Amino acid sequence: MCRLAAYLGSPIPLGRIIVEPAHSLLDQSQHATEAKLAVNGDGFGFAWYDDDPEPGLYRDVLPAWSDGNLPSLCRMVRSRLFLAHVRASTTGETSRVNCHPFVHEGWSFMHNGQVGDFASIRRPLEAKLTDSLYMARRGSTDSELLFLLLLTHGLKDDPHAAILAVLDLLRAHSVYGAGRDAVRLTCVFSDGKTIYAFRHASDDRCPTLYVQATKEGGWTLASEPLDGDASKWAEVPTETLITLSHGKQHHLPLAHTDGTERPAAA
Repeated sequence: MCRLAAYLGSPIPLGRIIVEPAHSLLDQSQHATEAKLAVNGDGFGFAWYDDDPEPGLYRDVLPAWSDGNLPSLCRMVRSRLFLAHVRASTTGETSRVNCHPFVHEGWSFMHNGQVGDFASIRRPLEAKLTDSLYMARRGSTDSELLFLLLLTHGLKDDPHAAILAVLDLLRAHSVYGAGRDAVRLTCVFSDGKTIYAFRHASDDRCPTLYVQATKEGGWTLASEPLDGDASKWAEVPTETLITLSHGKQHHLPLAHTDGTERPAAA
């Protein structure tokens, strides 16, 4: 499983999240405490927003701790909103195109978890993509395909509805079991203005995610508390879409409000 972090608020150097804290994302790349694997060394990356609607993107196949450029970049690059990720691969080889975050037309996306039985269901899921988004696919991970499916199902207009549609697709095509066949999704994504996140699993074993408010009305998200003190962070609830904007946090359940089952997607 991977580790990830995100920030929204007053512009800060990326290092305040990625490098400097006692249990920073860089530290989590070697010493994760709430994951199946303590080491996440199959590449890393970060996407950050400034005045341009398209985010900047830096990704590499090196383990985060072995890239000598990372501390300097994180010290000098400042941003009001950024996503960062260290990878422990479950599907797809170690290559730059398979490293997170993924970006497309102003959106950035990263994922921690797995899609069960992905090799068997990859082709029918790819067939659900629009032609243009199918052509935009560069790697071979379940994560990138999730991102493109969300875009196909209207992420830009209604993130909540897009998530529900993609979860229905997974229920229709995946084994949806436990263990190796489990669907486990902790996803964080942004349009450069707002951060969205949700946790979902077929076996009640969602990868972790915590949120903390900043003093200036912003937000920090992380797979594990960056200061190592979970009492100062709130766990992001499962089966819920959370939306973070300046000074605001909004929750929507990932189910029909009347409690009825969602129909399987065709």
